[in-house]
Amino acid sequence: MKKKNEKMSREKMAATLKRVLILIRPYRFFVIASLVAAAVSVGGQLLIPILTGDAIDYMIGLGRVDFPAVGKTAVFIGLALLLSAAAQWVMGICNNRITYNVTRDLRNKAVRKIETLPLSYLDTHLTGDLVSRVIADADLVSDGLLMGFTQLFTGVLTIIGTLVFMLRVSLPIALVVILVTPLSLIVAAFIANKTYRFFHLQSDIRGEETAIVNEDIEGMRVIRAFGAEKEALERFDKVNNELAGASLKATFYSSITNPATRFVNSVVYAGVILAGALFAVSGGITVGQLSVFLTYANQYTKPFNEISGVVTELTNALACAARIFELYDAEPDPADTADARELLPEEADGHVSLDRVAFRYVPDRPLIENFSLDVMPGQRVAIVGPTGCGKTTLINLLMRFYDVDEGSISVSGTDIRKIRRKSLRASYGMVLQETWLKAGTIAENIAYGDPHASHEEIEAAARAAHAHGFISRLPEGYDTVISEDGGQLSQGEKQLLCIARVMLSLPPMLILDEATSSIDTRTEMRIQKAFNRMMEGRTSFIVAHRLSTIREADVILVMNDGHIVEKGTHDELLLKGGFYAKLYNSQFEGAAI
Repeated sequence: MKKKNEKMSREKMAATLKRVLILIRPYRFFVIASLVAAAVSVGGQLLIPILTGDAIDYMIGLGRVDFPAVGKTAVFIGLALLLSAAAQWVMGICNNRITYNVTRDLRNKAVRKIETLPLSYLDTHLTGDLVSRVIADADLVSDGLLMGFTQLFTGVLTIIGTLVFMLRVSLPIALVVILVTPLSLIVAAFIANKTYRFFHLQSDIRGEETAIVNEDIEGMRVIRAFGAEKEALERFDKVNNELAGASLKATFYSSITNPATRFVNSVVYAGVILAGALFAVSGGITVGQLSVFLTYANQYTKPFNEISGVVTELTNALACAARIFELYDAEPDPADTADARELLPEEADGHVSLDRVAFRYVPDRPLIENFSLDVMPGQRVAIVGPTGCGKTTLINLLMRFYDVDEGSISVSGTDIRKIRRKSLRASYGMVLQETWLKAGTIAENIAYGDPHASHEEIEAAARAAHAHGFISRLPEGYDTVISEDGGQLSQGEKQLLCIARVMLSLPPMLILDEATSSIDTRTEMRIQKAFNRMMEGRTSFIVAHRLSTIREADVILVMNDGHIVEKGTHDELLLKGGFYAKLYNSQFEGAAI
């Protein structure tokens, strides 16, 4: 099993590396330029030991120093240094361009992918984990790529270059170096395989920890209100300890890379010294050539130390890249069919029909079964029932956030699966119990559904939603900047902004899911009057727990366990004395359901 896991780990790492290289492909010009610059830089550095060896040979022997030759060699050494430095500068520019462009592309593609994912994916994956993949994991990929391009190219070229130069100077001594080289490669491969597995585990746990921190910070008021600080801390400590364990193992395997390669390098260096000394004594090479070999042996072994660090960083980067690619590989929302068409505003008359609809979130747990409903244009349909009966699920199906498992839903006589999602959703105006605002001004938040609306139209919508009063009291009025969570606004004020947003766009169909749940009774009465005006001639679906708000609905659907158990007007349902009557009376008389 252990060998099987290691094999899968190697295959996954190879597949991830291949996908990273595909991302780099658009920047191959900079890759080629970086390789050329690396080759020039390494060439300049490798030329210096030969020039230095020649200078030493020019100075051997009492009174036999060839000063002109030494001076000329010193000039060449200076030119080689300048050429190498310039090439390193060019290589740094190219590597930065490659790395940060690839990281930008990674994030852009990840965010675009999130926008295409079905709500079922977002509902079953922690927000903090997704944030960790897009932000933290992409940063670690960036760090690994930068180190890889900066040190891997020069390291590999240095190793190859020193071998070529050593073979040119002395074949026997070079063979000593070549024979020991595979040991370094075996050590690097072993450590890379181990570290990838633990770095991948570390990234997964880090994403889980980010999700917990995100959740706890957002819900801190609830945690403190219920005195659950201890439980929250214990949950965090558990995941944090798991992260510490995975990080410790990853760090352990990555940290033995340097000592292991240094040991191999010491063996190489010792072999070069021994073989070189024997050849120098026997007259096989000059003292200058021996100094060249010793310098090359040091230059040859140094990249192995650097590459060991690169292997660790690249392994971590590939583990993080694999998590981002897992997001890429998630199944997106099914694309609009080839015959799907736009639902034009003049076509959207508000006629909605549900025919034998069945739906379930979990395969073995049915939620809605054999659900049929025909809503005529302009009708106000209220949906009531106990928690978990399928009210919000029905709204999700109407908006096509989820697709039905069986049956069909039609709008204006067309199956919504044959209508482009964007035009379908543009035909609905939605106000939910959970408010959503974006970072920006008050005016921008109201105009979210109609970015081209004028200031006068925005203010008129705010007045209709009874939001103009509190907006006028803000420091900058409609130009007041708020954060994505609404900042200093109360829950009721945030909901009024969401209502104003719908008042501005006024689409042909409305969905009001507990739209006034956070508003005081007095304001609610005013909002209800505004809603009544807004709903005139528009098909409206109203989800409400406070049954007093739906008395004027044309038809009330009473749902229980995914089925319509009762249907009628408020007065008709009260006269029946059934499920709705019990729900209604429980709110005003405290009767048991």
